[in-house]
Amino acid sequence: MKLHELKSTPGSKKSPTRVGRGMASGKGKTSTRGHKGQNSRSGGGVRPGFEGGQTPLFRRLPKIGFTSLNRKEYVILNLDKIEQLGLSEVNHKTLIDKKIIKSEKCLVKVLGNGTITKAIKVKVNKVSKSAQEAITKAGGAVEVI
Repeated sequence: MKLHELKSTPGSKKSPTRVGRGMASGKGKTSTRGHKGQNSRSGGGVRPGFEGGQTPLFRRLPKIGFTSLNRKEYVILNLDKIEQLGLSEVNHKTLIDKKIIKSEKCLVKVLGNGTITKAIKVKVNKVSKSAQEAITKAGGAVEVI
């Protein structure tokens, strides 16, 4: 048997019901919509989330939290990640080349998780105290933009 020889079993493919095609079809006149009411009319029905007049779930749940419009999101970069990169200088341009950040507009913060062995020049937006101490101890330099 080949793919082009396959045929569906009789009765396995049911044709869709055609409504509103006369009384003889059994689905004529009201076209399975019933008599009167909201759902019988064109454009009828209720919006998503409508619960029949009961206070909907999205209004019953408490409003929590606050998101500032002026928030700044930083890309976190740990010392062990910097060590893995094997760069002598860490700045926006080198991080874009390594595909860690997408553009110059990204804000970068260096954290002190891990250890660093070689002298690296770091020029980023923010640096934690522990990371700064570790970099300067290894003979590197830190510059905050």
